[in-house]
Amino acid sequence: MTVALETILARAGLRVTANEFLSLVEDAAKRLITPQVDPAAHFTHSEREALGEAGLDLAPLAANETDPRARTVAEQAVLRDTALSVNQAAERIGVDSSRIRHRIGDGRLIGWKDRGGWRLPAWQFSDNDVLPGLETVLTGMPQDQPALVLAKFMTTAQDDLELGDRPVSPREWLLAGGSARRVADLASAIGTPA
Repeated sequence: MTVALETILARAGLRVTANEFLSLVEDAAKRLITPQVDPAAHFTHSEREALGEAGLDLAPLAANETDPRARTVAEQAVLRDTALSVNQAAERIGVDSSRIRHRIGDGRLIGWKDRGGWRLPAWQFSDNDVLPGLETVLTGMPQDQPALVLAKFMTTAQDDLELGDRPVSPREWLLAGGSARRVADLASAIGTPA
């Protein structure tokens, strides 16, 4: 399994050993999820009845069912592994590391504190600068959303953003010179009911 995992990680461009990646997954799993319990136990009898009438299945996962939280744990591990340190971000865009910390403080970059300091999601950067229009986009993003939710939004094709005849991610849109205001408007709806 280790060789297969290392092959997959290399193909994905992740510079991490299989053991390091598995450690990241284990850490993400511990932070993100609690042991699977009976979902119905979280609700009163009348709430369970109402949810059942609405068509929700509150039964625990069967032994042969894949836990839907597994994808989130893997995505969190990849987000963490690909994130840049303050020094890496500073080197990438050619500024002093103190400028990166100021940008985080000013809301012009997003990141989270982790073991060893700040981690900045890689989607915010091009090869040698910050993503074009990033400051405008960040003004529209809800600040109560986790880094993984924001990363998924920025890297997933959106029907409202097209280049040619295909939907593209907000990141691709901005790299191609698309309107940052349009992305900020879409971002403002993250976390709101459809």
